[in-house]
Amino acid sequence: MKAKKISYQGKKVYVGIDVHKKTYAVTVRCDGEIVKRDTLQASPKGLVDYLRRYFEGAKISSVYESGFSGFGLHRILVQNGIVNIVVNAASVEVAANDKVKTDRRDSKKLSEQLEFGRLHGIFVPDPVQELKRQISRTRAQVVVARVQVANRIKSRLHYFGLIPPSAPNKPLSNRILKEIEKLELSEELSISICILIAQWRFLTLQLVELRKQLQAQAKKDAPLEKVYRSVPGIGLISARVLANELGDLSKRFDNERELFRYTGLTPTEHSSGESVRRGHISRQGSSRIRQVLVEAAWWAVEADGALKEAFERIAKTRGKKRAIVAIARKLIGRIRACFRAGTVYNLGVCM
Repeated sequence: MKAKKISYQGKKVYVGIDVHKKTYAVTVRCDGEIVKRDTLQASPKGLVDYLRRYFEGAKISSVYESGFSGFGLHRILVQNGIVNIVVNAASVEVAANDKVKTDRRDSKKLSEQLEFGRLHGIFVPDPVQELKRQISRTRAQVVVARVQVANRIKSRLHYFGLIPPSAPNKPLSNRILKEIEKLELSEELSISICILIAQWRFLTLQLVELRKQLQAQAKKDAPLEKVYRSVPGIGLISARVLANELGDLSKRFDNERELFRYTGLTPTEHSSGESVRRGHISRQGSSRIRQVLVEAAWWAVEADGALKEAFERIAKTRGKKRAIVAIARKLIGRIRACFRAGTVYNLGVCM
């Protein structure tokens, strides 16, 4: 006798999805209980069909962790009427004695915390913004790759005692590379060094091309560019990183607290009774944004008297490292104020 199909008409269903390259581990909860668990082929359309088939008429909410798969699955779920959020893996609660990690347990944890309202989704950029930031992110990756190649060149020359006097404490440049190419090297070492030099020069040409692309972006993003470039210490590259990652701060963030939390510039707090202790910043959110803001803050304290005074006051008791992070936090708060006021940064006027 065929089992009667359960009706979920009008009910709320919560789906935890543990995403992998080949499979989705799915746990579905309804009315406080697990009603279905499966492992599906990693196909967004297949997942939508699965949820529609088994939970017809239900109000479906789902969640998965951000990672390699990006937001493609999120957009397809939303387009098909499913309320989905993407969460930072670090925000998912883990019990102190939970030492076992499997796909099924992860999807169960996600569905449970979603049902009880303990998860908050991260910002999902629109497709246009997501594509724009690929240029600034690729540039950052190429910069790292070129530094690695430069270190390999210096390492080989150090190993054989052949490092030129002008090279040890300076970034590689074409001038230094030309000095290296004049060295009398063995055939084997010459081949190795020449290949690495060719890699460095190729990566340098890529950086030139990426800069052109960022300049073209800046022209199209004139309103955003105008505000970000008005801030002391923020040039073309920094402005593009902030514009591509954050956009218009007045539209993106309802208040400064949300902005500070997203950038990871909120101090951690350990409180007990009447004792309140604040520690290091949370470091959640984008590290590339924090790096840009801290670098800009060092320039800003020299250009902005109010920020310099604040930096020196904090540095006396907390040290320069913590002081400059505090200035970075003030700086991004001021930039948001400029967006809200519709003005450019004017040395502390945007408060």
